[in-house]
Amino acid sequence: MVGTEQTSAEAKLAVVQGGFDVVTGLWPIFHLRSFELVTGPKLEGWLVKTVGALISVIGGTLVSAGLRNRVTPEVRMLAVGSAAALTLVDIIYTAKRRIAPVYLLDAVVEVGLIAGWGVAYARSRQGVERGAAKARPAWETAQAPVPLEDAAGLEQPMP
Repeated sequence: MVGTEQTSAEAKLAVVQGGFDVVTGLWPIFHLRSFELVTGPKLEGWLVKTVGALISVIGGTLVSAGLRNRVTPEVRMLAVGSAAALTLVDIIYTAKRRIAPVYLLDAVVEVGLIAGWGVAYARSRQGVERGAAKARPAWETAQAPVPLEDAAGLEQPMP
C-alpha cells in the first residue's frame, strides 16, 4: 500500500460500502414484507433473497478487507464493479418500469461510492508519484565496492 493516509481512506470506504451492502442485502432475507413495502411487490421472493445474499457476501468481503486494511486491486474491482452493476440495473429497469423509482436512490448512492473510489485511487496515484520524486537516485545511495579479500574476511599482507 502506498501510504497510511491513502490506505486508511480506502479502508474506510470499503467498510462503508460493505456495511451498506450487508444491510441492504440482508433486509429482504429477514423481512421481505417491509422490503416490498418500500421497493414494490416482487414476483419471486426466492430470487430477491438470492440477490440479497450475494450482495451481503460482497459487503462482508469489503468490510473484512477494510477492517484489515488490505484493500487490494481485486477488492477495489469488486467494490467498483458491484456498484456499477447495481447502478446499471437500477437505471435500466427503472426506465423499463420493471422496478420502482425508489431504486434510483440506490443508484445515487452507488454512483457516489464509485466516485469515492475514483478519488481515493487518484490520491493514491499522487502519493506514488510524490514518493517516487522523494526517492534518492541509486548513485547517491550506492556504496564503494568492497575488495573481495575484505569481503571474505581475509587479511591482506602488508607491503
